Amino acid sequence: MSTSNSSKRTTLQKFNKILLLKGSWFKTLVKAIWILLLCLIVGIPLYVYSVRFDVFGLFGGMPSLKAIENPENDLSSELVSADGVSLGRYFRYNRSQVTYDQLSPDLVNTLLYSEDHRFYDHSGLDFQAYLRVLYGVLTFNSSSSGGGSTITQQLAKNLYTQNPELQGSLAKLGKLPSRIIQKTKEWIIAIHLERNFTKEEIITMYLNTSDFSSNAYGIKVAAETYFNKQPDSLNLQESAVLVGMLQAPSFYNPKRNPNNALSKRNEVLYKLFKHGYIKTRAEYESLKLLPIELRYSIQNHNQGLAPYFRTIIKNDLMAWCKEHGYDLEESGLKIYTTIDSRMQRYAEEAVDENMKAQQKIFDAHWRNKNPWIDDEGNELKGYLDSRIKQTDAYRLLIKKYGKDSDSVKIMLNIKKPMTIFTWKGERDTLFSSMDSLNYYKRFLHAGFMSMDSQTGAIKAWVGGVNHKYFKYDHVRLGTRQPGSAFKPFVYGTAMEAGYNPCLKLQDVSPTFNVPGGTWTPPNAEGDRGTGEWLNLRQALAQSKNSITAQVLQRVGAENVVDFAKRVGIKSHLDAVPSLCLGVSDVSLYEIVGAYSTFVNLGIHTQPFYISRIEDKNGNVIENFVPKTRQAINEQTAFKMVYMLMGGVEEAGGTSIALPYDLKKDNEIGGKTGTTNNASDAWYMGVTRDLVSGAWVGGDERSIHYREWSLGQGGKMARPIWASYMLKVYGDATLDYKKGQFRRPSTGLDMTMDCRAYDTPQDAPNDQTETWDPNL
Repeated sequence: MSTSNSSKRTTLQKFNKILLLKGSWFKTLVKAIWILLLCLIVGIPLYVYSVRFDVFGLFGGMPSLKAIENPENDLSSELVSADGVSLGRYFRYNRSQVTYDQLSPDLVNTLLYSEDHRFYDHSGLDFQAYLRVLYGVLTFNSSSSGGGSTITQQLAKNLYTQNPELQGSLAKLGKLPSRIIQKTKEWIIAIHLERNFTKEEIITMYLNTSDFSSNAYGIKVAAETYFNKQPDSLNLQESAVLVGMLQAPSFYNPKRNPNNALSKRNEVLYKLFKHGYIKTRAEYESLKLLPIELRYSIQNHNQGLAPYFRTIIKNDLMAWCKEHGYDLEESGLKIYTTIDSRMQRYAEEAVDENMKAQQKIFDAHWRNKNPWIDDEGNELKGYLDSRIKQTDAYRLLIKKYGKDSDSVKIMLNIKKPMTIFTWKGERDTLFSSMDSLNYYKRFLHAGFMSMDSQTGAIKAWVGGVNHKYFKYDHVRLGTRQPGSAFKPFVYGTAMEAGYNPCLKLQDVSPTFNVPGGTWTPPNAEGDRGTGEWLNLRQALAQSKNSITAQVLQRVGAENVVDFAKRVGIKSHLDAVPSLCLGVSDVSLYEIVGAYSTFVNLGIHTQPFYISRIEDKNGNVIENFVPKTRQAINEQTAFKMVYMLMGGVEEAGGTSIALPYDLKKDNEIGGKTGTTNNASDAWYMGVTRDLVSGAWVGGDERSIHYREWSLGQGGKMARPIWASYMLKVYGDATLDYKKGQFRRPSTGLDMTMDCRAYDTPQDAPNDQTETWDPNL
């Protein structure tokens, strides 16, 4: 019995000991839980406080509350035509904003159901989503562990938390600490965003700040890039493509990865069906079967209207921005130009149509021979070898291998895949650097500009045949000899001095004594003249060098330079006898401006192309007013218009071959220009309110036709002007119509009928004039 009781006591003691021990576990566990809760209660606010105020610089800075309340987003600046069409943008990141009203309902609902269907039920943080994510991670259930970030958090990430300047020293410890801190910042900023913006504003800001790959930032540019639409016109399946891209823009890019994009789009459509936005399975199934119909057009400075214009004026705009404290590529400016999109399109079409045909003739003319020749018509030896040294490819190879290394020549002749320009479209081929140079040097180039003569507003600007492959602008940057297109300034000097358009001179070239001998300008036919008596209007119409030289001899080269400068020529002009034949280089930009002085009754208006600039909120920063001055009197100006009309009206005039439809019920003045070896072909045309000019030529003066007649302005440049004007007059929506030139307000001081002058008024000076270059 005692033994039994003793055994029971021992067992009871052991049990009690176990209970006591277990009790200590419970106490320890409870203590641990209380300590953990206390740490969480104290630690989480302390951690959030530390992140919010970047204690000891460990967590990186936070944007200020002011910055959160007024988020700044870099915006591209837009160039707008006079008729309200977007010409293009200047951007570091191609981004442009829209308002909530400019988002299609399908787009908004697709975003909400796909990314954050409880968006209107939370205040920036979706704790239900966080629990789902945690459950998915713990149970290894991928279908439940998707992203838990709200749209507000994603906006916070877009705006602030990816800024490397806001990273602290803890970020250097690895991705995990950096990720935890970033998420904490997202939560803090998300709460502030929800306090300061409406839900609709947050949706709009998020779509405006998201990356859609292909250099498309923001929903507006994305819609334009992938579907050639505005965001308010996006349908359900297009919206699903773009919303699907938000998670991984490059991976779901429908252009680069169409299969990935299609799969993701259908996944987004299923979410819409699951949440009831797509009402029936049949509708979902039919949408799922549709292909992605892209109208893809990546926006860059080579595409769209007026690429040369956009490129050339960028420097002017950057200078203006620097002066006024703006960033052209980030300030979201709206720059209103004088360019008319319709007229610009007509100008580009006219250049394309005529240059395509002209290049075909030029290639057939030279066949397999090289078109670079000297003044005697002989091929320039070593031409390509000398020109390759001016290329970037050569300079890079010299830097890599050294000037005397054989490797340079070897590398210049190694063929590689290359996409080249042709008038039938781009073509892939194998070219070496030498092949490429040889190929592109054979192309003819062109420039065209059209401006309103009264306002000075430039309406069209075509700087070349293809901006992607030929960057050089032939409107303002390029300067070439104008040839006979300069002659109106010689005759204008005479009109100002009191000469009459009907004054008759004999077609005989004078001789000038010049340093090293004498110079007698030949006519285009190569002779010294026919001896025929012609009035000045006829002489200009037929572009007689002989009579033009006589006029310059009478009025003085210095006076011609002065006159040309006053009416708008900016380039340096040499006051020498050959000035009468246009040997001093000028730009198309300045010569068009100078001709406009004649049409505008003597008032020179400096060609301008920007009318106003607005900030991103639509406030006008500056209005631009054209600069005008009275350069010559009305009588002199109209005499020159009358002289230019002779090219269309006089027998043998260089503009008489213009299409009848242009001349009918219309007053037109025109002047061709051709240099003596046909390197440069010009045509200047004036109407009652438009002055336009075209230039055509090779990349260098040595590249041209062998026969002067093939390369003259009447054949190479005049068709561009005629084609452009026919298109302009054919557009009833434009304000430019046919009609008469404006007459002087004080009336005419001359007769417009030269038949009244039936006898020679003057004879050429039979004496040889000595030319003193020091005068």
